Amino acid sequence: MKRILQVFVTRWLSKTPLGIAVLGAGWFLGRRRRKAREAEENARFRPGRRRQPQRASRR
Repeated sequence: MKRILQVFVTRWLSKTPLGIAVLGAGWFLGRRRRKAREAEENARFRPGRRRQPQRASRR
């Protein structure tokens, strides 16, 4: 259902120059958000990149 609504909104917005600008901005922001999410997931599951536990200080 979400995809069908997305197609209709995209077709409606693409009819005007302002709508095309809105679609371009949405595409750009979504691309940045997706890239940041993928980088976060890769850093979380990358082996060998775990933080070392901190030692107690010897004062």
